[in-house]
Amino acid sequence: MADAVDERDILEPRRDYGTIVVVGGGCYGSQYVRQLRRARVAGKTTWSHLIVVDRDAHCLHVQNVAADPRGVIHLSGAGDSWAAIDFVEAEWASFFDDWLGEAQAAPANHHADAIVPSPLMPHLLFDWLVTRARARGPGEEIAVEVPGELPNVPWQKAGMGGTRYASYATWICPINCIEPKKCPHTGGPRDWSFHESLTTGAGRAAVLRVTHRHFGVGMIDLSDVLAADAWIADILPARGVARIATASHCHAAIGGIAMRGP
Repeated sequence: MADAVDERDILEPRRDYGTIVVVGGGCYGSQYVRQLRRARVAGKTTWSHLIVVDRDAHCLHVQNVAADPRGVIHLSGAGDSWAAIDFVEAEWASFFDDWLGEAQAAPANHHADAIVPSPLMPHLLFDWLVTRARARGPGEEIAVEVPGELPNVPWQKAGMGGTRYASYATWICPINCIEPKKCPHTGGPRDWSFHESLTTGAGRAAVLRVTHRHFGVGMIDLSDVLAADAWIADILPARGVARIATASHCHAAIGGIAMRGP
C-alpha cells in the first residue's frame, strides 16, 4: 500500500478521540493502525485508547508490535508510538455486543469514540442493531430482509443476513483510496455519494457514514450507531420496515429490518 501522505491529510483539522476500535489486525487493520500512529506523531489526532480486535492472537498487528516494541520503525524514531494501543483477542460480533451495549447504556462516556471498519468484515453494526430491535419487541417477530435494488447504482448484489452490497464503481478500487472529489479511476468528478442517495426518498436509510479522516483512515462515529438505534426504535413500529446502511461515498452495505406481528 502507498505510504505517501495526501495534501488533504496535511490540511485536515486535528481531531481528538476517546476510544478508537479497529476491526481486524490483519493486513488492513495493521495498515490503519500504522497510519493512525503516523497521524498522531504528526499532531493530527490523539486518542485515549485504541483497540485492535481480532480472533487471531498471532495476527499481523501482534507480530508488528513484537518485532518493533517501541514502535519506531517507519516513524522517524518518534518514541513509543504503541502507547495507548491494545489488542483484544475476540470474535468481532461478541466484542461489539459488549462494547456497543456499554455505549448504549452510557452514551455520554462514548461521545468521542469511533470505529475503523474492515473492507472484509460482515455487516457487523447492522447485526447489532437487529439484535437491539429484537430485544425491544416482545410479542413481535423482527425479521431481516434484503432491500430491493437501488436505482442508478451500477453494481449491487444481494448477500446473506439481509444485506445488499452496492457500489458506484464497476472497477476494483485501491484499498487506500480516500474517495476524493475527483475520482482517481475515471479522472472525472465524483458526482455520486451514498451519504446523499440513501438518506433521501421514501426508501431512505439510517446511514452509518464511513468518512476518510487522518492519513486516509476511514471511520464511523459511534454516535451514528447509537442514533441509528434510536431511529429504528421510532420508525419501525410506525412503518414496519427500516433500512440501515454502512456506507462510504462509493460503497455500501444496506440491511433491511421488518416487523411482523405475532
